[in-house]
Amino acid sequence: MVANVLACLFLFAAISSSVAYDPDPLQDLCVADLKSKIKVNGFVCKDDADVTAADFTFAGLAAPALINNSFGSNVTTANVMQVPGLNTLGVSLARIDYAPGGLNPPHTHPRATETIFTLEGELFVGFITTADKLISKTIKEGEIFVFPRGLVHFQKNVGDKPASVISGFNGQLPGTQVVATSLFAASPPLPDDVLEIAFQVDAKVVDEIKANLAPKKK
Repeated sequence: MVANVLACLFLFAAISSSVAYDPDPLQDLCVADLKSKIKVNGFVCKDDADVTAADFTFAGLAAPALINNSFGSNVTTANVMQVPGLNTLGVSLARIDYAPGGLNPPHTHPRATETIFTLEGELFVGFITTADKLISKTIKEGEIFVFPRGLVHFQKNVGDKPASVISGFNGQLPGTQVVATSLFAASPPLPDDVLEIAFQVDAKVVDEIKANLAPKKK
């Protein structure tokens, strides 16, 4: 199983290196200085003298994450924010864990294509084209599925056991926009009448959805 995962990741890295959406690097390394206040397209480079192996490693994908939300899934990212050495390299990873019946709700990645590799479980996955066509499939352990850049997509655990995938992206910071929360939990909020007309529902339904998606108070 470990060999299969490694083979998948190496293959993804090879493909991504030739089709990455991020700009090509102009030097060997440009480890992100996440503390810098200078804004550029990406992150400014840390001084070479301050670069260490810690900038290129991350252990956060090694084990399943705790799932404690109403969707029943958890995404652990390994992008430039966790691995500063990824800056300008045009790749990143994530791990998604799902409780039985759990859903990674419809969302988009505006800056990258995503490829998932199923570690365990059985998932119903799919994306929707701009022609409103659903492309979907049930995938199992060892199988992959690709979500084209910018298209709305989702994954749902249809098994009776936990499921997990590793996601690969051809971007150092793909960005994630969850459709429901973007529309119903934006700040400042989207006007109710816009949502009522768009979804052909009344104000009561809009208020109920907003209440369900509002950030939980600690």
